[in-house]
Amino acid sequence: MVTKMRLLMVVFLFHVTITSSGQKQTISGYLKDSVTNEFLIGATVRLANTSVGVSSNDYGFYSLQADKGKITLQVDYIGYEQKVITLNLTTNTTLDILLSEKRQTLSEVVVSSTKANQRIVSTEMSTEKLTAKDIKQIPMVLGEADVIKSIQLLPGVSAPNEGSGGFNVRGGSADQNLILLDEAIVYNPSHLFGFFSVFNADALKDATIYKGGIPSKYGGRLSSVLDIRMREGSNKKFSATGGIGLLSSRVTLETPLGKVHENGANGSMLISGRRSYADIFLPLFPDTTINRNKLYFYDLNFRSNYRLSTKDRVFLSGYFGRDRIDVPNGFGNSWGNITGTLRWNHLFSSKLFMNVSAIYSNYDYEIKFYPGNSFKWQSSLSNLNFKADFDYYANEKHNIKFGLGSIYYTFNPGNITPFGSKSSLVATNNPLKYALENYAYLQDDYKINSNLSVMYGLRISNFAQLANESIPVYNNDQPVVFNPTINNYQKGTVKSYNKSKRNTWLNNSYGLEPRINVNYQISESASIKTGYNRMFQYIHLLSTATSPTPLDIYTPSSSFIKPQISDQIASGYFKNIKDNNYELSVEGYYKWMQNQFDFIDGASPLLNNSPETILLNGSARSYGLEFMVKKGEGRFTGWISYTLSKAERKTPGINGGRGINNGEYYATNYDKPHNLAVTANYKLSEKWSFSANFIFQSGRPITYPESKYTFNGLSVPEYSERNAHRLPAYHRLDVSATLKGKESKRLKSQWVFGIYNIYNRQNAANITFRESVIINNNNYEVGTGINKAYKLTYFGIVPSVSYEFKF
Repeated sequence: MVTKMRLLMVVFLFHVTITSSGQKQTISGYLKDSVTNEFLIGATVRLANTSVGVSSNDYGFYSLQADKGKITLQVDYIGYEQKVITLNLTTNTTLDILLSEKRQTLSEVVVSSTKANQRIVSTEMSTEKLTAKDIKQIPMVLGEADVIKSIQLLPGVSAPNEGSGGFNVRGGSADQNLILLDEAIVYNPSHLFGFFSVFNADALKDATIYKGGIPSKYGGRLSSVLDIRMREGSNKKFSATGGIGLLSSRVTLETPLGKVHENGANGSMLISGRRSYADIFLPLFPDTTINRNKLYFYDLNFRSNYRLSTKDRVFLSGYFGRDRIDVPNGFGNSWGNITGTLRWNHLFSSKLFMNVSAIYSNYDYEIKFYPGNSFKWQSSLSNLNFKADFDYYANEKHNIKFGLGSIYYTFNPGNITPFGSKSSLVATNNPLKYALENYAYLQDDYKINSNLSVMYGLRISNFAQLANESIPVYNNDQPVVFNPTINNYQKGTVKSYNKSKRNTWLNNSYGLEPRINVNYQISESASIKTGYNRMFQYIHLLSTATSPTPLDIYTPSSSFIKPQISDQIASGYFKNIKDNNYELSVEGYYKWMQNQFDFIDGASPLLNNSPETILLNGSARSYGLEFMVKKGEGRFTGWISYTLSKAERKTPGINGGRGINNGEYYATNYDKPHNLAVTANYKLSEKWSFSANFIFQSGRPITYPESKYTFNGLSVPEYSERNAHRLPAYHRLDVSATLKGKESKRLKSQWVFGIYNIYNRQNAANITFRESVIINNNNYEVGTGINKAYKLTYFGIVPSVSYEFKF
């Protein structure tokens, strides 16, 4: 099927090419920052007073066709000065364009507006982009700028829980989000169990989240794509930036590679490191139960690029991060991500751009238990990804993207290794699992006329698992059966093992994933958009938690665990007001999902090498309305977002057993009908600026005990239907103030003061029930027979201060 897709690409490109006008000339080149020469992604180049324009690709390249003669180009990018260029076009022309960052004066502060009206004319929808500056302006706990927490302030995006490192998009679970760092998959984006993300804002250029209308080049997850790009570093001069905070410190170094000419060196390099230091102070405590503990995280970002010729450039980037918690005579926990990306850009012509990537990702974790039967548990997931992506600027009406790739997965479900002289446990080694995912895609952004444009495409994917062990054969082909005696589900009976299929590729699954977005521009400042996309997900997260944890286990699709599938339709109205100073958007969506798995009662994915025996197959749906008003210019900037939504699952029973909630729809763990976020920034003077954000969310669904009975002297609770109750509503207000220091030619500095949860709201992360006790006359605890509710809260009011510098 992938071969047929390649043939389709060739035929389509040939058709578009022969229909192109031969009278046009091509202007192409790169868009760059005038100070650092870093490439600008998504900048627009437009023929003035026309609807003909193009956006720069992921590497800053653009290509635009125009008639011969005198032309005027209008160039815009978020937070940069608009540039107007007039030239006499006589032949194909190479033109690199340098843009200057806007000065943040009292009369004009630009955060995210673009006078090119790109949001109105583009076919993109359900998409939001945050620059590193946007992220750093948002107050966060302990002053740590955080990409994940920042996108949770956008419409359609919510946090599973306070202090969680994941996020939910339009009714999808946290594992249904594809998180990319320089094209490499990041499986766990969390430090300290989710309180902070692994992304150091000093090393980042921007983050784009696609909630719907997802381009064809992305796949492998159902709900969203978070595409995070690192900075290249300056190729003109050496510089250093950093910050010292209460939790961690960080430093970023960037330098040219090679001799620096008038237009900069041929290459550049950036290294950025961050480390927490709570463990440094623990040895100062006299208590040995404290001073021997370890608690820290670190991360290191690296990116370099080098121009081999006018048509060739190579990039190398990587991320290394780890958390470690160690309590002697108790437990230890360690987890981390490693990514590496090698890319080669080649320009075949002024119209055809290619990028070839070799990508590595790894996530692993380890748990140790020390007393008595000491042992360690280790698990991991890694992948190798080889891909080629092409941008073909056929003419002023067609902008075509196509490509193909393969991802090779290695799953380590978990191994137990005993250690210590007192341990009587036996080592357990679950066999590795391997899988291969292939894909090809084709997409055309077609400008039909000045008012109507359409982006349509198709992605074809294929997934297969390598059988490196004997395949279990269950009675009646059912890995899960209902046992009426215990009125519950249990593991099916294995009648034999199929050894003949070892070391062969099994369960070939194919996915056809059409994508289409249509934009009808009502006026220069308003448009209506609608879109549809289908997504396939071939790897599955096995976790009973509501948000990602270091104990998460992934498993591939198999003959028993089918690929997840989602279909989503969305429509929206987009309006710019008062010379684009205000942006208004309203979007509605409906998403339905197949092969949504839920656990049978009492199931645990740990130490289970047959996950199909604890899963029930179901479906899910979500729908909602998203509202957003954004102010992008002036002394006062920010946005207000509100989402009204519903997310539900349906898990029917099998073999005569009743399904979850009797097979009817029930709220997912992350269903939050109301989600309001207000973000504001105000520049008081050249020295002082202030920021604040307010969040209100419905409490997440939860299952409470509703009654109890006594059996053999034990109190046994009876629970409500799945997720029939909710935690109390969540809300908080965060504020921050920034004081700029005195600037010199060599040094710029500022102090950032913040207060998280300023009115000390005790938001419930969870509520548990326990029988209350009293102390009797013999000083023993005895039960009262009365259950009491206990609320778990992570954060009250948290002040912070940090010092930031650049030289």
